Amino acid sequence: METIVSVTGGKVRGRTEDGISSFLGIPYAAAPVGPARFDVPRPVREWQGVRDAVEYGPTCVQSPYPAPIHALIGSDGIPGDEYLNVNVWTPDSGGAGLPVLVWIHGGAFVRGSNARAIYDGSAFARDGVVVVSINYRLGISGFAAVPGAPLNRGLRDQIFALQWVQENVAAFGGDPGNVTVFGESAGGMSVVNLIASPRARGLFRRAIAQSANGSAVAEEDDARKVMENLATVLGIGPTTAEFGALEPEQIRTAQDSIALELMTGPDPARWGASIIRNGLGILSFFPVIDGDLITARPTDVIAAQPDRTVPLIAGWTAEEFRFFTFPTGIAAGITADTLPYVLSRYGLDAAVAERYAANRPGASAADVFAAIITDLVFRDDVTRIAECTATAGNPAYVYEFAWRSGIPDLGAAHVMEVPFVFDQLPHAHTLTGPNPPQHLADEIHRAWVRFATHGDPGWSRFDPATRTVRIFDAPESYEVADPRADELRALHRAQAHG
Repeated sequence: METIVSVTGGKVRGRTEDGISSFLGIPYAAAPVGPARFDVPRPVREWQGVRDAVEYGPTCVQSPYPAPIHALIGSDGIPGDEYLNVNVWTPDSGGAGLPVLVWIHGGAFVRGSNARAIYDGSAFARDGVVVVSINYRLGISGFAAVPGAPLNRGLRDQIFALQWVQENVAAFGGDPGNVTVFGESAGGMSVVNLIASPRARGLFRRAIAQSANGSAVAEEDDARKVMENLATVLGIGPTTAEFGALEPEQIRTAQDSIALELMTGPDPARWGASIIRNGLGILSFFPVIDGDLITARPTDVIAAQPDRTVPLIAGWTAEEFRFFTFPTGIAAGITADTLPYVLSRYGLDAAVAERYAANRPGASAADVFAAIITDLVFRDDVTRIAECTATAGNPAYVYEFAWRSGIPDLGAAHVMEVPFVFDQLPHAHTLTGPNPPQHLADEIHRAWVRFATHGDPGWSRFDPATRTVRIFDAPESYEVADPRADELRALHRAQAHG
């Protein structure tokens, strides 16, 4: 059955099946093509008649993931100009007052889209929540520091999309006063940026930051260095006009080239110290401290300005960095002899490995490395943000997703919780392996629904004194106070002496 709704720009025709209406690929801003690729988002152009919204829309230009990662989670890439689009799932487009979840996808700010099967919002709609998933500009299009162009275009897109939600979600039965923004990886980092940004105030009521970080921002001068290297790779002048004349394939090729050069030759003199330190060898184009959207490192902003905090769920997977270490083959190069050097690249005193190894008898050097960097990149920052939120008087709930994949060596890696959150396990077997526990998906999905609905996911609040964390696992989940506190203390010492 088809359903028609009026939104900014005109009318859209969605599809209704089993009581759930879906509207896919709705443009929320004008197509950013040519020089406009590097401009602020502009209002969508109106269309005549009724526009079909039954297929996913285009995605920002990007390359497929490298083969090992592609095998786990697939890749994105739907060609077209109108890639600033949203998908909406609702249980009742004629209703009112439903809670709203707005999803921001991950992908290291250079990949990803809202068109993945594991991001299908129908299970949330089934349980009474309107879901909006957004696309935003990525890589060069979204985050390159092009002279004459505004910085952080990808974040500006996210804010523009949240404004679209405020103006349009009531047409799908949603309550614009009860919006929860949630995201994972680069999407979770985006959520933290939005919490800290003065430009996003009032656009959402609550937030969920999955596998996030509040430190992954670049200094503007360093972002300009990356842009200069980029212009050299492209053989163009560093101007908006010349960047705007690029074809998608040129952008894609240059994006990949810069990422590879940065990863294999992380020279702070060439790229900038903040690119190397805060990008951690993974990020090449990512948010920049611009004095407008991002005024300082988001973790520091949230600590210094507690009024920015909102009710929060924040967490990590227990073995995040195995995703980047084992499928990619990096693990083979990490031995007892090379581990101190690898840790030094992250600014860490090698002595930290002793504590992590002692807690993991029989673990390989690569196992220890992945555990340390999991805490450095994700767990430590997430915990700090939760502490700031709780200290400010807002409820904070912290979790660790500990269920281990059936895929060899993957463990409780990055991305693992996402299909459980969306209750989309049938689409995730390449990541989870066969027979992932449905009851765990029921549990974590229900917690997200409860939080979006009334702000309480159903486990104990995080308190700086007790530091209670919900451990999502099978056969049973449980709560624990201050898990592996000795490792975080060792990590902090290693950062001080690294």
